[in-house]
Amino acid sequence: MTTREDVVSFVNDYLQISAVPDSSLNGLQVEGRDTVRKIVFGVSAGLELFKKAKAAGADMIIVHHGLLWGKEQALIGAFGRRVAFLLQNQISLLGYHLPLDKHPKIGHNALLLKSLKAKNIRPFASYHGQEIGFWGQIKPQSLKSVVSQLEHTCQAQALTLDFGEKKISKVGVVSGGGWSMLPDAINLGLDLFVTGSVDEPVQEMCREGRINCAALGHYNSEKIGVLALMKQVQSRFQVEVEFIDIKNPL
Repeated sequence: MTTREDVVSFVNDYLQISAVPDSSLNGLQVEGRDTVRKIVFGVSAGLELFKKAKAAGADMIIVHHGLLWGKEQALIGAFGRRVAFLLQNQISLLGYHLPLDKHPKIGHNALLLKSLKAKNIRPFASYHGQEIGFWGQIKPQSLKSVVSQLEHTCQAQALTLDFGEKKISKVGVVSGGGWSMLPDAINLGLDLFVTGSVDEPVQEMCREGRINCAALGHYNSEKIGVLALMKQVQSRFQVEVEFIDIKNPL
């Protein structure tokens, strides 16, 4: 029999959450039933995911974007309905934000680089005093070829800004909303910066920094780490697991 605390303890330790400062409350956020027979994995905590998880028979949901972000919130409106749904159905919620972004083995950023067969992978991109991204070297190839591989991995269409080298050999990745760390990539002299979502300043930052950028969508750039975490949990416990994809192009 697998208990809720068995899973919480394993994932907390595996992702070393105590060593990663984060505004998100990583770990158990809503307490459900004591025993766990099925765990649903998803990218973001939302009522649509919760309803599908209940229909799938889940005792626990594990996500990258949880419900708690370092501030007090009244249990009203959409937030209140989300919490109430979990409590009423005795479904536990676990969230892992920066620890999953920056994990060197199953984190989104490391895995996206590894999908390109990158070598000499090392941390970069400072976020509140800690490096959460990775960069590495790949076999020189066209920007189109690299982006195509990333699109295949993420099952998403990229927004590409081509203001840098035509042959790509040095690539940095900060998934999700990591566009603000583009200057770190420029300072390193990278050929391509890969992220999730971008905002208006990015085009001219790329032009002036002479760098290419590929944005795969916040959601789609962060499925890969959740799927890898699911495999780790499945290999550790005798529980049923399922990834539920709430389609999101943003």
